[in-house]
Amino acid sequence: MRNSYELDETPPILVVEVVSESTQTTDYRYKRSEYAVRGIPEYWIVDHLQQVVTVCTLLEGFYDAVPFRGEERVISATFPDLNLSAAQILAGRN
Repeated sequence: MRNSYELDETPPILVVEVVSESTQTTDYRYKRSEYAVRGIPEYWIVDHLQQVVTVCTLLEGFYDAVPFRGEERVISATFPDLNLSAAQILAGRN
């Protein structure tokens, strides 16, 4: 797994962070600004602790965050044909 990107590299189209107790603040706050600067169009926060998948979409330099729980279908601008619920993602299966 790669943890950093050079500023001259093309940014990935999606970054997924999996939250642990020790990374909650980093995943929810600091990474958001870091990824916005890099121009990463979509950033997911998969949080097993709170049982939520948050999809952050970059709009005008800032992320709009939409949380999904349980059987709610996760909506992704990057992957519009994605057909997974938050529960499926949190369980690690499709």
